[in-house]
Amino acid sequence: MKRFSIFIFALVVTVLSACSNNNTDLDKLKSGDLIFQTSNSRQSVPIQMATHSEYSHLGMVFEKEDELFVYEAVQPVQIVDIKTYINRGNGGNYVVKRLKNADKVLTDEVLEKMEKIAKSHLGKNYDIYFNWSDSKMYCSEYVWKIYKRATGLEIGKLRNLEDFDLSSKTVKRIMKERYGSNIPYKEKMISPGDMFNSELLEEVK
Repeated sequence: MKRFSIFIFALVVTVLSACSNNNTDLDKLKSGDLIFQTSNSRQSVPIQMATHSEYSHLGMVFEKEDELFVYEAVQPVQIVDIKTYINRGNGGNYVVKRLKNADKVLTDEVLEKMEKIAKSHLGKNYDIYFNWSDSKMYCSEYVWKIYKRATGLEIGKLRNLEDFDLSSKTVKRIMKERYGSNIPYKEKMISPGDMFNSELLEEVK
């Protein structure tokens, strides 16, 4: 009985500690942070397979009046509170990355510019074809363009569609559904995985 009581006590302490750590982690986040997750959308697995990355979705964190929000390109491009964003991901798991020299680059003036750019795309449709125009937006394109246009930095290297791994049946099937026989192999794209692996970023959580 004594051993069982000790086990229960240890379990409660572990759970409370985990909850406390999660709260602390969110408290560490800042405007401009990138938050990556594995989405539950139908295209998540094909994206993971084509990019060889665990992450299929990302958004950009912004703090407003001590509350954290995320700008993201879903359907439509929107801003949501961070807990809604996190809970929508697979298992509620996420990783946050930050510009290594964020304190120097992301000044109040630059952050204001970033938010202005982010707001200019709100309400646009999600781009299931991953085109590089601004008429519609997909998640990594949205965040990449915000950073590029506000700071001049390229978070992740652009690649042509043909440079990704298109060999699996799953990827081929969804490409056939979306493009038919006119697959835009030369279309410039940026993936969540390439942004995640950018040398300009460091992990926060």
